[in-house]
Amino acid sequence: MKFIISSSELLRNLQILGSILNTNNTLPILDNFLFDIKESDLTITSSDLETSLSSKILIESSINVKIAVPAKLLIDILKSLPDQPLTFSMNDNILEINSNNGKYALSYMDGDEFPKSLIIEDAKEISFSSKVLLNVINSTIFASGNDDLRPVMSGVFFQVSNDKSCFVATDAHKLVKYVRNDINSDNAIEFIVPNKPLNILKSILPDKKEDVRVLYNNTNAIFSFSTFTMICRLIDGKFPNYEAVIPKENPNVLEIDRLQLLNSTKRASIFSSKTTNQVKFEIKGNLLKISAEDLDFNNKAEETLECNYNGDDIAIGFNSRFIVEMLNNLSSEIVQIELSSPNRAGLISPLHEKDSNEEITMLVMPIMLN
Repeated sequence: MKFIISSSELLRNLQILGSILNTNNTLPILDNFLFDIKESDLTITSSDLETSLSSKILIESSINVKIAVPAKLLIDILKSLPDQPLTFSMNDNILEINSNNGKYALSYMDGDEFPKSLIIEDAKEISFSSKVLLNVINSTIFASGNDDLRPVMSGVFFQVSNDKSCFVATDAHKLVKYVRNDINSDNAIEFIVPNKPLNILKSILPDKKEDVRVLYNNTNAIFSFSTFTMICRLIDGKFPNYEAVIPKENPNVLEIDRLQLLNSTKRASIFSSKTTNQVKFEIKGNLLKISAEDLDFNNKAEETLECNYNGDDIAIGFNSRFIVEMLNNLSSEIVQIELSSPNRAGLISPLHEKDSNEEITMLVMPIMLN
């Protein structure tokens, strides 16, 4: 029993599928890729029980077989080979790989031991263009948490209605609300997708131009596009009421060049306390003074930037890492910062959206000044 496949195409797919694998799996079979061969179609699957990812590749073959192949060993040998056709032969639980210059043998397991793919019953469906879904992920995922005690925050909340869609992520210190007017559904949709499958989608989607079809029910979702199918378990629980934490009355409004603010905050943060990463924003008239101080080592920094400001003089402290993350994930030239008082959250948003169908609001909690 044998099949022939391009080494570069196989490696490219396995490196994507390998992002699912954990280093310490509870089941030894999960250290393997499942090769499901049905004549000229090879479907390769990786899984960690919560998420599974499959890719379909055309091969030269006339066999029907399922085998589980050691993932790390196979990727390592493929990395060291130049691009060429490889012939895989199977006999007595040994998989032999024949290249132009040599042959390599590794043992495989019975593919029937691999966890079966989930079948989603009573599924509903929605579609996203790959570009829009990538924007959703890039705009929100950095704000999600990774606290095991608050699992509902370790993902992105998808909320679609008949007039718009809203995607929210928060870790209780920062929050991003990303709204699109061009995605809607007659059925109200609400589910939370974990960070891991979203990060995997983020790595695959930039190369794809077609729509992503999403089938979902109360517990699982399937994302299918191009030659890939990803099945993931959704996060069970109720997402926090994000609208309640977004301050509505913000009389102090600052407009400033995004890159200037980003670079000044980065420089100031070098001199901030390594425990709080605090930077202080002092706004008077049309000047923003950014300062940071590390009292333990007597380090301090101060920069002044010009801005457009309408409001009362204010001094407020923020975690510089959060400000840098948010500004890095916006693309507009000018950003708007809305403030109410030194102990209430600030809102950051792009002043002019590049895409008229999207609206981004970022919330960052303040740090009390000494």
